Amino acid sequence: MIRFRSNAWAIAGIFLLSFLANCSSSGPEVVDFKAVPFDIAAVKLLEGSFLDATRLNESILLGYEPDRFLAKFRTEAGLEPKAEHYHGWEDASLAGHSLGHYLTALGLMYQTTGDQEYKDRALYITDELYLCQESDGEGYIGAFPDGKRILEEEVAKGHIKAQAFYLNGIWAPYYTMHKVMSGLNQVYRTFGYGKALEINLDFADWLETVVGDLTGDQVQEMLNCEHGGINESLADLYAYTGNEKYLALSRTFQHRAVIGPIAEGQDILAGKHANTQIPKFIGLARRYELTGDEADRTGAINFWNMMVRHHSYVTGGNGNHEYLSDPDQLNFHLSDNTTETCNVYNMLRLSEHVFQWSADATVMDFYERALFNHIRSSQHPRSGHVVYNLSLDMGGFKVYQDPQGFTCCVGTGMENHSKYSRNIYYHQEDELFVVQFIASELSWKDKGVKVVQQTDYPEEETIRLSFETEKPVSLALNIRYPGWATQGIRIRVNGREQDIDQEPGSFVRIYKKWETGDRVEVTIPFFLRLETMPDNKDRVAIFNGPVVLAGDLGPVPDPKATDPLYVPVLMTKDREPANWLIPVDGEFNEFVTSEVAHPRMAELVPFYRIHNRHYTIYWDTYNEMQWRARQEAIALEKKRRQLLEQRTIDLFRMGETEPEREHNFQEKDSWVEEYRQRKARTADRGGWFSFEMDVGREDPVSLSVEYWGGYTGSKTFDILVEDQAIARENISNKAPGKFIDIAYAIPQDLIDGKERIGVKFVPLEGHRAGPVFAVRTLRVPPD
Repeated sequence: MIRFRSNAWAIAGIFLLSFLANCSSSGPEVVDFKAVPFDIAAVKLLEGSFLDATRLNESILLGYEPDRFLAKFRTEAGLEPKAEHYHGWEDASLAGHSLGHYLTALGLMYQTTGDQEYKDRALYITDELYLCQESDGEGYIGAFPDGKRILEEEVAKGHIKAQAFYLNGIWAPYYTMHKVMSGLNQVYRTFGYGKALEINLDFADWLETVVGDLTGDQVQEMLNCEHGGINESLADLYAYTGNEKYLALSRTFQHRAVIGPIAEGQDILAGKHANTQIPKFIGLARRYELTGDEADRTGAINFWNMMVRHHSYVTGGNGNHEYLSDPDQLNFHLSDNTTETCNVYNMLRLSEHVFQWSADATVMDFYERALFNHIRSSQHPRSGHVVYNLSLDMGGFKVYQDPQGFTCCVGTGMENHSKYSRNIYYHQEDELFVVQFIASELSWKDKGVKVVQQTDYPEEETIRLSFETEKPVSLALNIRYPGWATQGIRIRVNGREQDIDQEPGSFVRIYKKWETGDRVEVTIPFFLRLETMPDNKDRVAIFNGPVVLAGDLGPVPDPKATDPLYVPVLMTKDREPANWLIPVDGEFNEFVTSEVAHPRMAELVPFYRIHNRHYTIYWDTYNEMQWRARQEAIALEKKRRQLLEQRTIDLFRMGETEPEREHNFQEKDSWVEEYRQRKARTADRGGWFSFEMDVGREDPVSLSVEYWGGYTGSKTFDILVEDQAIARENISNKAPGKFIDIAYAIPQDLIDGKERIGVKFVPLEGHRAGPVFAVRTLRVPPD
């Protein structure tokens, strides 16, 4: 079927619709907002750390080449690419997701900076996508190979093979479509460029041909594969056009197995891939605003509360190896792969919706926590490179992404550091909300008011606001009184102290007729405090005001870090850290531990200042009796390892060149990774690895495998000896927080007459095998 592009009148109508959408102070929303954010362009960042972060991001965004993002789109449309395509994840069937993030970031950065270059790039990419869609002739645009055929000839006909991240062999196709549609919607919103909307409408019409004839059960099977927030993008198309078809299509992408229980108040998130879930609820939030459907609102609110109050670490991040644990069970889920940055990006987007509905200061308390302690911590202060998984491991360090690796967090990183202006101020009629304390200048044109906020918060306690008005104007100024600020807040208006009746976790409301020269000074006293793990009161994080403090444990790599137990512990149960932390003279937010730290003292600084260093933000606390018990446990573990060594016939440590050569190591689609100074091997989906082990003609023999018990996700695999399966293992959450050795009996007939045996690890379909740290053959002691 050949689709004809819209005629000139239709295009003119779309441009008119775009103009009205951008000029109107009210949109198609049907719910009452308690607070509304200002456009990014209305807020100018002033000198400070957030402007510095924006400039770093600018250098990365302008270093990209649009034609490289477009190359695979042109290839799939039958057009000649104009440049070599990018690599990293863009080599895989997630190709195209980075272009979507880039389009969104261009729109956001244009609003932040006003630089015409961002607009030129966004419109160029849009025009090129228009040509790709025109070449296709049926509305499709895509960059992943063979995607259109698979979706039309397999999925659309009900032949669905869905796994967590693969749909009929394509890596999360709807996830990628969502990123592209979201980017085009951003172009339409920012620049009023009707062609971007037209592309999306034709794309959505094509998508309806794929899912429109599927049964409800087939749709739900399909949605078992990650699909991002495509329901949000489709809801936005309904907002722009008023066409109920796109609202119905948004509702098609309703994953009932997850959304249904959560809307009913059941926390079923344990074992779920975190970032697969969050965008679904952003879509619900957007749809509620457009329809008033209370079920959508309830689902979004319940999910936000579950994630923030029961699944988040002290930084505001969530997830371990991308997966969620049981509610309030975080103690044994610390690793080098905690708190994916994409998750925080999406939770902050969901928080924006929730705050607009409620004007609840506690929502912006969470926003502050995640913004300062995760987002700021995730960008390198010199290169601008970003972090995928922000390690909260005790003794961990930050790993920065190659900007051309194009992981999901490189994509969301493009956006994170392009939009700091968006959530500093909100408004509603004659109410102005100051929700974040960031050096900035607000121009509220409708009121003829300019507000300048000067502060180095959280490197100081004071925020200074000054007003310029075209004429005196009566407004209520609402200043967030953070929930952590239990030692009070001081506010002076034109030097006069204000009486504060409000409690922490609310807004202080000051109503007056404001005029040029009015000044407000806000001081929020910082103080040291502890937050504990929800499931271990003896493991604590240390805050100064809103800032998580990290113990600086030395450079990366650290030659002293030969054992994970080098992280200091605190030999105190005193819950007042001011009693055992010593401020560094002349330095704000810097402290040194007293003699309570064992075996050595450590300097503490804000987590966002730590780069290229080992650190800990969690500390174990002990009294003398607990410390003795720990030493006894260490001694028992040492004895167990000695007995294991005595029984060992052959030891193979994975990921090391010489041992792999000696054991005739072979592999397909596997890689080496490292955790706590130990190397391991993992076989990817569809891959495997094999090797040979000595058995020394001993009788009988078992195979012992060392794992880290805290990995999550799909990790079920078969273990074969001499091509015969001797065990099927699932190590996901096997023993959170520790290394384990599991012994597998080897049938005697596989050993008889042999000095060496072949061993192979093979993942089940949709799973990975490992990580495997070490393998031993062991003498089995007599009964």
